[in-house]
Amino acid sequence: MANGSMMKSMFFRLAVVSSLVCLSFVRQTFAEVLPAPALHPFGRWLLTDSQQVELIGSAVHFGFRFSGSECRLYAYCKEPGGHNYLQYEIDGVYQGRVRIEGGNRKPVVIKAASPGTHTVWVYKATEATTGPVFIGKVEGHGLQALQEPDAPLIEFIGNSITCGALADPSETPCGTGVYIDQHNAYYAYGPRVARALKANYFLSSVSGIGIYRTWNSDSPSMPQVYEKADLIEGSRRMWDFSQYKPDIVSIALGTNDLSKGDGKTPRAPFDSATFVNAYVRFVQLVKSKYPAAQLVLLSSPMVGGAERQLLQHCLSVVKAAIDAQYPSGRPVALFFFDPMQPRGCSYHPSVEDHALMAAQLEPFFRKLLKE
Repeated sequence: MANGSMMKSMFFRLAVVSSLVCLSFVRQTFAEVLPAPALHPFGRWLLTDSQQVELIGSAVHFGFRFSGSECRLYAYCKEPGGHNYLQYEIDGVYQGRVRIEGGNRKPVVIKAASPGTHTVWVYKATEATTGPVFIGKVEGHGLQALQEPDAPLIEFIGNSITCGALADPSETPCGTGVYIDQHNAYYAYGPRVARALKANYFLSSVSGIGIYRTWNSDSPSMPQVYEKADLIEGSRRMWDFSQYKPDIVSIALGTNDLSKGDGKTPRAPFDSATFVNAYVRFVQLVKSKYPAAQLVLLSSPMVGGAERQLLQHCLSVVKAAIDAQYPSGRPVALFFFDPMQPRGCSYHPSVEDHALMAAQLEPFFRKLLKE
C-alpha cells in the first residue's frame, strides 16, 4: 500500500510539473499583450466603455511592431452571421484583406515570411455605415504600438468613390456577395495619394451621399452626418474635431446629387442653385473646424458630358463665393479629374482606376503642400 501511495504521489507531482511546463510554454509562445487602449489609431475611431478600439471610418488604421515570425490580432464584429473586413501590410508590403466573421472571437494570425522584428499596419477596408470592427488586443513578442510619423495631414471627404467601394472583385466577383465584399479602402485614390506624398490621412466618406441629397433619396446629405463620429444621421455620438488638424481638406461630392436615382423613388431634377448653396454652407462648416486648412474641391471622374461641365461650373461658383467670404484665407483650390469609364463593380472605379486617379491628383497635392 505504501509503495502504491508513493507511486500515486510521484504521478501526481509529475502531472503537476507537466502542467506547469505546458502552461509556461503557452505563456512563452505569446508572452506579451498589447491592449487596445495602448494602440494609436488614426482616422475615425472611438474607445468603447469596455476599453476596445472601435474602428469606424474607411481606412482608419493603427500600427505595431512585433518580434518573431507571427503574432495574433483579436478583432471582431458584433453582428451574428454578418462579416466585415480588415486589410494589412507587413514591413511596408500589402498582404491583402482579412474577413472578420460576426460573433467569431478567434484571433487573426499575422505571419511574417521570416523571424525578426516586423512592422504591421492594419486598416479597415470598409466604410463607417457598413459597421465597425472592434479591436481587443494584440498578442506576441516584443510588442510596441506605433504612432503615425510627423507629416502633413490630408482629410478626404467624399462618397463611395472615396471609400474605395466596389473597387476590388478579386475575391468576390461583381454581382455576388454583399455590398462590402468589394470594398478596398487601402487602394482608394486618397490613401494612394497620401502614401505617395508620405503624408498622413483619414477618410470621412459615405457611399451614396451628396451635398444636398443621396443617389436615390433626399437625405441624408454629407452636411447632416459630417459632425457625427460614425457618419450616421441621428447618431448621438459626435466627432471630436480637435483630434486632427489637416493641412489639406479634400472634398469630392456631387456625383450622387446628379444621379438619376433608382428609377423607383420619385426624384426631382438636379437643382444647381440648391447644390451650390448647400456646398457653400458645408465649406463654411469645414472651415469652422479647420480655419487654417487648404480646401480642395474635386470633380468626379464618373460624370461626363453636359453634366461634367455643369458640376465643374457649380464648383467654380462655390470657390468664388468662399474666396469672397474669406479674403484673408487661402483661396479654395479646384481639381477636375479626367473622365473615365470605370472598371469596378456597379459603375465604380476599380483598384486600377483608383491608381489612375491618384496619379492625376498626386502632383496637384504635392504642389499645394509646398506652398
